[in-house]
Amino acid sequence: MGGNTTAATGKGFAIGSAVLTSLALLAAFKTAASITTIDVSKSTVLAAALFGAMLPYIFAALTMMAVGRSAADMIGEVRRQFKEYNLLGTDPNRKIGTPDCDTCIAISTKASLQEMVIPGFLAIVAPLFIGYLLNGESLGGMLVGGITSGCMLAIYMANAGGAWDNAKKWIEAGGLMKAYNKEKHEGGKGSDWHKAAVTGDTVGDPFKDTSGPALNILIKLMTMIALVFGSTFPNANSPVIGSSDGQTCGGDGTYCYWWVGTIIGVLFLVFAFSFWIWQRAQGFGKIDFDQKDTIGARETGDIQLTDQAETNEV
Repeated sequence: MGGNTTAATGKGFAIGSAVLTSLALLAAFKTAASITTIDVSKSTVLAAALFGAMLPYIFAALTMMAVGRSAADMIGEVRRQFKEYNLLGTDPNRKIGTPDCDTCIAISTKASLQEMVIPGFLAIVAPLFIGYLLNGESLGGMLVGGITSGCMLAIYMANAGGAWDNAKKWIEAGGLMKAYNKEKHEGGKGSDWHKAAVTGDTVGDPFKDTSGPALNILIKLMTMIALVFGSTFPNANSPVIGSSDGQTCGGDGTYCYWWVGTIIGVLFLVFAFSFWIWQRAQGFGKIDFDQKDTIGARETGDIQLTDQAETNEV
């Protein structure tokens, strides 16, 4: 439990560092895009700020689902090895084999790369979409919304995830039995309280170890992309593309390059949907949980492997 507390403190420093870095990049972006103020009373800026505040939640949802699919794929491989290599010794007529660790490592590596394709592109495409669809000032509003929302969500995930994990460890250490004078089957490992805590920790672990820390990268990457392309986003002095007489956008440049942003957004949606369809076709994250007679029912101490003929998809 002390490790989670220490880790949460370190993650707090990391979140603060990411926010300060993003603010510095935001200031540099304003200079590059020739923006003096970000007026949130403008409808386009307010809409972009709300869009930016929504992005961390979409990003966190994508990473949480990625953890579930990756875990499901790993469970399927472990169950296959249990059966083929007789790792649990359920068949007394066969020798207990050696687990194939390389395959499990390959699954983790493949999942870590494959599952970050859509979230990674989202962090890159979002600033370009808003910047070209609206203007540079609206993009500044989106970055402000993303930084503030991402900071709060990252802090929440780091602390809530650690609390879930600590609750499970506290019960396993006998804390519930001592506090409420309960027997092991009532408040110890294997009890209903412990099962509920384990269920909560399946959410807590990706909260504190995956989605929370990933938000630091999201807010920094969005501001970095905005800075790199800052001078290309439309403003009052930006030239109208295709104009031969040097005509400028005028006003604040809103919707001057709207078609560029639309193309970027449509391409991202087509790519993301196609990639998702390909993943489903590959069967990634789809396994038969507790398939009948896959392992065989057996009790070993406090562990009982049960049979359920049910197919689920994570």
